[in-house]
Amino acid sequence: MDQLRWGIIGCGNVTEVKSGPAFNLVPGSELVAVMRRDGALAEDYARRHGVPRWYNDADQLIDDPDVNAIYIATPPDSHLEYTRKALQAGKPVYVEKPMARNAEECAEMNRISAETGVPLYVAYYRRALPYFLKIKEIIDSKVIGEIRSVHIQLHWQPYDEEVGPDAKPRWRVFPELSGGGHFHDLASHQFDFLEFLLGPVATAKGFSANQAGLYPADDIVTATYAFESGILGTGSWCFTVNKEQRVDDAWIIGSEGKLSFHFFEAYDIIVETASGVEKYHLPYPTHVQEPFIRLMARELQEGIKACPSTGLSGARANLVMDWITGKAMSREV
Repeated sequence: MDQLRWGIIGCGNVTEVKSGPAFNLVPGSELVAVMRRDGALAEDYARRHGVPRWYNDADQLIDDPDVNAIYIATPPDSHLEYTRKALQAGKPVYVEKPMARNAEECAEMNRISAETGVPLYVAYYRRALPYFLKIKEIIDSKVIGEIRSVHIQLHWQPYDEEVGPDAKPRWRVFPELSGGGHFHDLASHQFDFLEFLLGPVATAKGFSANQAGLYPADDIVTATYAFESGILGTGSWCFTVNKEQRVDDAWIIGSEGKLSFHFFEAYDIIVETASGVEKYHLPYPTHVQEPFIRLMARELQEGIKACPSTGLSGARANLVMDWITGKAMSREV
């Protein structure tokens, strides 16, 4: 595929800056069509971003002969349906995370990819960001020695639209649309990166509950997990604390030191060893998915293994989250 001509299904907020513009910044890649069920919004997106065509029907975009690769940026409830149609049309798919609502849907997406021989990628773009690659470099070079344990805390206040007499929570907290709640949306990034960093999680257990009653999904989760390597981990996620209690912290304990970092929009990495404290500051690029899209494009154009997140690796985060919340139907994906 010398020239990638992308079509986006679901040109919502995530595509405005994080991903959409990046398709035109990669050599041999261009964004040629977008789709949104609200045609006026699709037309507005196309006009503002200089996209030649827009649709309000996903099938029309998939069938567009000028589109040869498809980015699915809808809520997870439609990922399986659109992925199936695109792959069966012979068009590589780049799907937003989480990959689907559960591990079973992920497995079906991977089955179709294998059956058709058409590539499937998942938007776990942290695997290509300099900030997270620096963390991997530090861990792989054993600056903090042999890794013993991993710990995550993610505590956020409710979003404005989730509270008050006129509350209208967004799709992320309706399990029939998203597969879970904010845990499902955000912890998917965390577990995907931890497996990229430390290898597969062998088992995970947890508790989840809805304490505040603001929406149908769980709003608090605690977990323990063990990697195949023997490394152990813990995690705590709560999305109904006050703003002053907000925290996004992760730390990795090694035999010779400690590495502290953040998963979401804080850019410092701190390494503590007997030699002292080192600090690294690596902000994200303007279009945060651009480094990942470059690797994916290279793989599709050159036929070499370059992209760090496929359907097989992307499904793993769903499986771990299903284990933690007690929704797993299988031990495999």
